[in-house]
Parts: sequence; structure tokens; C-alpha cells
Amino acid sequence: MSAPLSPAVAQAQPAMSPVLVVILLGLLLGLQPLATDLYLPALPSIQAAFSTQVSQVQLTLTAFLLAFGCSQLAWGPLSDRFGRRPILLAGMSIYVLAALGSASAETMESLIAWRALQGASLGAGVMCARAMVRDLFAPHLGAQVMSKALTGLGVIAFLSPVSGSLLVDSLGWRATMLAQAVMGALALLLVALRFTETLARTNPTALQPLALARNWITIVRHPGFQSYQLLTCCTYAALFTNLAASSFTYIHVLGVSRTGYGLLMGSNALCYIAGTFLCRWLLQRMDVRRAVQIAGLASLLSATAIGIAALADARSLWAYALPFYIFQIAHGVHMPCGQSNAIAPFPQSAGTASALNGFTMMLIAFAMGHWLGLHLDGQSTRPMAFGIWFWGVCTALVAWGLVRRHGGVDGHR
Repeated sequence: MSAPLSPAVAQAQPAMSPVLVVILLGLLLGLQPLATDLYLPALPSIQAAFSTQVSQVQLTLTAFLLAFGCSQLAWGPLSDRFGRRPILLAGMSIYVLAALGSASAETMESLIAWRALQGASLGAGVMCARAMVRDLFAPHLGAQVMSKALTGLGVIAFLSPVSGSLLVDSLGWRATMLAQAVMGALALLLVALRFTETLARTNPTALQPLALARNWITIVRHPGFQSYQLLTCCTYAALFTNLAASSFTYIHVLGVSRTGYGLLMGSNALCYIAGTFLCRWLLQRMDVRRAVQIAGLASLLSATAIGIAALADARSLWAYALPFYIFQIAHGVHMPCGQSNAIAPFPQSAGTASALNGFTMMLIAFAMGHWLGLHLDGQSTRPMAFGIWFWGVCTALVAWGLVRRHGGVDGHR
């Protein structure tokens, strides 16, 4: 059953049905894995096309993520001040332009610049999507609604690497950028034609420097925000480690074909989808904190198995792929619970809270991408495996510690 809209918004915006909201959320959130997963099989081809180093190729991904995270610090207050709709229209328009620019880039420097602009514009879509959950749904239903939207994200993430591999093999790496432009145009069209404003009342002080600083301080100091913020950061950092390092590790170190790699990444997304279904099943039977603790145990065990495989210098694909399937299922629980409950205490500043959450996740991902760029050598699985292991342990510690103590923002005490 679809969760009800909040009374104020439901009365003001009768055209937005819960089903449409979930579809919009899934598409807007899904543009993020589309912009990374569709692109991952192209990384070795881009390296060959521009005759450059791995670290330079990684910059096209890390610059995208840094711009994506930093831009949300601006998009969030702007959306609290002017509403979600104008920000979505502006962000999606720039996203399409930047994707087309990436497809036509003639130098590595221009590709990095276009990808950074693409990331900055995508920040508007993802930030507004998270804020919409708080605009429209009561806090105790937010995690379930987010899990439905993230199921849609998982479907896009499943199709992206397989499609990316096929596009690279048949049309070259530029085709992956054109595909991103097409999907961005679809999102822009859907927002323009069907999206109605979800913010019941704009905040006229949202952009005032003192008010903005007070908002940031209030949000960052909230123990519930800190708990779920760290949860999303740690689990996403492990996922990003796999995203950034897996194409080089699986293809160059373990000898997997590009098509086989695409199928593997697609199967990872299926596990994530299963995790979002598991999330809804758990939340119907227990509170958010207990669900997160169960998923935290799975994160710890799966990441540890990957780390041990690397210590043993295992050269079997499945020594790493099978445990990461378990991690993806746990990730499908952590992300909807973490993203929705980090924002839940701030109904009047949902855009700003969403922006801070997204900014921190991408900042950590950028740092991790830089570290991987320095340590990936094409000969060892350890950079990827040890990164996943480290962040898996951190995820479990946050789930069992901070979330258990301070994570009762969904009404369960």
C-alpha cells in the first residue's frame, strides 16, 4: 500500500499521486548510478583513447563525485527558498547539456570538466529527490518509501553496466555519455510535464548567511543526523570503492571480459534490489535501528571475507564477487534507512539536511577515489578489497554504536 502524502501537501498538490512520486524518485535517484555504472566499462577504453594514466581516468569519476557533493550545499538551501520544481528544471537542463559535452570531449581535460559540470547539475536532482520524501511522507514511512524508490534505482543500476559494456563494444565509449543525455532528457521531460511542487511552504530566510549557518550547525549537531549520516557515508564508501576499482581489478587482474564484467555489475544491482525488498520486510516487523543492526552484521562479515581473500592472494572471481553480493543486500537496507532518517528531524530544512548528507558522502567518495588512483597497480586485488573491508567494518560499528543509541528518529524508542 502506498504511503499517504502529508496533509498540507496533499491538499495543495492533488495531481501528485504516491505512485507518480515513487516513479519520479526512482528516476531522479537512478541518474546517479547511471552516470557511474554505465560509464565504468568505458574506463579502460577512455584510458587507451587518450593515452593517459589510470589516475587521470579516475579523475573523470572523482571530479564528477566531488562536484556532485559540493553542489548540493548550494542546491539544498536554494530548494528550501524557491521550491523543488525550479531547482529540478534548472539542474536537469544543465545535466543534459553536460552529458552531451562529455560525449563530444576531445581532450582528457575537457572530459574531466564536462563530467564535473554533469556531477554538479545532478546534485540538484538527487538532493531534491531525498528532500521530497520528507516533504510528502511522515517520518516513520519515509524509509519504506525511499526503499521503493531505491528499488527503481537498483533496476537502473542493474541495466547500466550491461548496457555500458554493449555500448562500448559496439559504438565506443562516447555512446555511454549520449545514453546519459537521453535519460537526463527523459527526467527533464517528466519533471516539466508531471511534477508539481512538493514543498508546502518555502523558507524565505533559507539563503540568509546567518540563518543558513544556524541551520547547518543545528543539523550537524543533531545526534540522529550524525548517526544516519555516518551510516550512509560508510556503506556508500564501500560501494564506491567497488565501483571505482572493480573494472581495473576484475578485467586487468582477474582476467574477466568486459561483457562478463558488465554482467557481474548487473548482478550486483540485483542483490541491491533484493536488499531494498528486505528493507521493507524488516521495517514491517521491527524498528529502523534493529533493521540497520542486522544489516550491519552482514556488512561486516561480507567485507571481512573479501579482505581475507585478498590477504590469501585469491585469484578466483567468486572469492570477491560472492561476498560482495551479501554486502549489496545489506547496502539495500542501510541506504533507505540512513537517507530518510538523516533528514527526518528537519521538515523545514529538508533540502539543506539532504544537501549536507549528500555532500559528506561524495567528499568521502572523492577521497577514496584519489587513494585508489594512487594504489591501483593492475596486479593486485588488495586496494579494492582492503578498501571494502575497512568501510564494511566502519559501517558495522556505526550501526551497532551510534544508530543503536541515537537513531530513534522514526518514532520507536
